[in-house]
Amino acid sequence: MSATSPSSSASAPKPKVPLSWILFGNRWMAGSTILLVLLVVAAVVGPFLTGYAPETTSGAQFLPPCRAHWFGTDLHGRDLLTRILCGARLSLLVGLVGAGVSLVIGVAYGAISGYAGGRTDNAMMRIVDIIASLPTLIFIILLIAVLEKPLTQTFSGVWKTEARIVLLFVGIGCFEWLTMARIVRGQVLVLKELSFVQAARTLGQSPFKIVFRHLVPNLLGIVIVYLTLSIPSVILQESFLSFLGLGVQAPAASLGSLMAEGVQVINPLRVSWWLLVFPGSFMAATLMALNFLGDGLRDILDPKSVR
Repeated sequence: MSATSPSSSASAPKPKVPLSWILFGNRWMAGSTILLVLLVVAAVVGPFLTGYAPETTSGAQFLPPCRAHWFGTDLHGRDLLTRILCGARLSLLVGLVGAGVSLVIGVAYGAISGYAGGRTDNAMMRIVDIIASLPTLIFIILLIAVLEKPLTQTFSGVWKTEARIVLLFVGIGCFEWLTMARIVRGQVLVLKELSFVQAARTLGQSPFKIVFRHLVPNLLGIVIVYLTLSIPSVILQESFLSFLGLGVQAPAASLGSLMAEGVQVINPLRVSWWLLVFPGSFMAATLMALNFLGDGLRDILDPKSVR
């Protein structure tokens, strides 16, 4: 009896929430989930169904929305709907990869720091504070200025667009994981004092096993919530950098670079409103769906946060 008691308590009880309730437990969750699925499907499949290539130019410049081009055309006569769908796909990819990388780093760093405690915890958190004090935009500008040219030369110029995207991943990822590390550390400081962790220590399990087998799985709820909320944050950062000309470069396109192109060509003599309204609307819908989904998941998986 005494031999099985610690092992049976070495895992904290996890309340099971039905997936159907998580996704459709309220109207906002249902609406945001459906909208997000539609946007993702459109971004992945849509460019193959429009009948236009995203980089093919034509003489039909600045056409307003019409039957042949539902969202009109841009400065070079390219179909804007196709460009938006391809840009949304790239923005979503940047958001997913950037948030995923920051999540892995933040969870591992925060869990180790919280479990270690003492001087190790203090030193690791001071590193987080130092990194957080650095100006994100200036860091990314310097990163691109210093490393983009060597990367493109190394790959004979073929990898130019991909090099800029990779540098965006690195630059955004260097800062995005900090919040997750702080959140996870705070949760681990509480969890490590509970009985199931004490039981695991009694059984002689290593700190590594305790952290990643017992503590991290019990943070799944908050990890999912943060992942959902960090994706729009990464997308917004990439879009802002692309809007400033520091992100995705032509002929590739993201939602931010498309909005920047729309702003550049609008003037009092020619107001091509569709070049700004349609990319901006697609981005707003994506960010809104992700934020409502994240808020709903937080309310369900962390009921204490609901007031």
